[in-house]
Amino acid sequence: MPRGSRESRRRGVCRCGGVAWNSIRGGTSQSRLVTLLLASFNGWNHAQADGMIRGNVLLSAGMTKFSVLDLIPVNDSQKVADALQSSKALVEAADRLGYHRYWVAEHHNTEAIASTSPAVSLAYLGSATERIRLGSGGVMLPNHSPLVIAEQFALLEGMYPDRIDVGLGRAPGTDPITARALRRDMSRETVERYPADVLELAGYLGDVRPQVDAEMFRKLRAAADVPHRPEIWLLGSSLYSAELAGVLGMPFSYANHFAMGQNAVQAVNHYRAHFEPSATLAQPRAMVSATMLVADTIEDAQALDLPTRVGRYQLMAGKMGRTMSPEAAKEFSERVVNSELWNRATGSQFVGPVQLVANSIRQLHDQTGAEEIMLQPNGYDVATRIHTITEVAAALELDSAAE
Repeated sequence: MPRGSRESRRRGVCRCGGVAWNSIRGGTSQSRLVTLLLASFNGWNHAQADGMIRGNVLLSAGMTKFSVLDLIPVNDSQKVADALQSSKALVEAADRLGYHRYWVAEHHNTEAIASTSPAVSLAYLGSATERIRLGSGGVMLPNHSPLVIAEQFALLEGMYPDRIDVGLGRAPGTDPITARALRRDMSRETVERYPADVLELAGYLGDVRPQVDAEMFRKLRAAADVPHRPEIWLLGSSLYSAELAGVLGMPFSYANHFAMGQNAVQAVNHYRAHFEPSATLAQPRAMVSATMLVADTIEDAQALDLPTRVGRYQLMAGKMGRTMSPEAAKEFSERVVNSELWNRATGSQFVGPVQLVANSIRQLHDQTGAEEIMLQPNGYDVATRIHTITEVAAALELDSAAE
């Protein structure tokens, strides 16, 4: 989309809850509900892998931050309580290894993911941590009242002072039927008022912008006190979200782990081109995500990552179940009938020995210039995921909290 004057990029006014915001013009339809997005992976051949392992890509941990995304997956041997306990072990390891943030996502009506409520999950998982930031990646704001989310994260701020992030998205995080049950109102206005809802939530947490009715925030508050303002991030996989984050002067996290053929470089550049400084952020701050799995060899890693590919296939087919073991996933792959869908439903993005994965992460950073890379470790069990983040932390030379 060509960049014009700031006024030419805006049109109309959306008013809701006492908040007014000029909506963003652009190629992305504001009324389109983004459903569960799928990840794809082009795969590695041995020539590519050897080159990446031998390549000397210059990046030190001090140049950027690395964080962890967790969907709180449930495998076929677990109950939800087991999955939560696994994620507590994962966040404890991420905290110890020197990762900067740990985010959980919001998904609904699926056996495969336990994280239906980021705030509730974080209240439990945070008890295993000492220093890592905790946040949502993200809360699907149109599913909720801005005041309710502000109250939840203000309460988390009381539990874990100066360590809370509120990552916001506008997709439903589920199928259309569940989205209707969550949102009640499925009209165009529900999605169109998203920018206004973002500003309303920010106002409850102390970031009152000129576009809003400040009187409302003198009458309503998210908590008796919020000593440290949680960081508010806008998440997205489109130029709409990138532009909105830029115009609002908020940090932007691009959902590159969805990997739907979108261009992470284009999204980050679009965000930076439209960035306008705000009272809370003077310079643009971008984050880009990716999925990964580390093992000793490419073959071992691909075998361990096969459950992720099966999960993608099931999601695309509308029959997603709990994460299969690698052995069950191999049997499943041998009897797949829809080969076209199977070829599209590939696994994690960075898969193989640690140097291959680490250099892929470095390359993603070099391509996007993002200030932060958020990594989602995949695998059937938590031991595989902890092994992945441990090996990557060492390869990227993170400052371990244990040192």
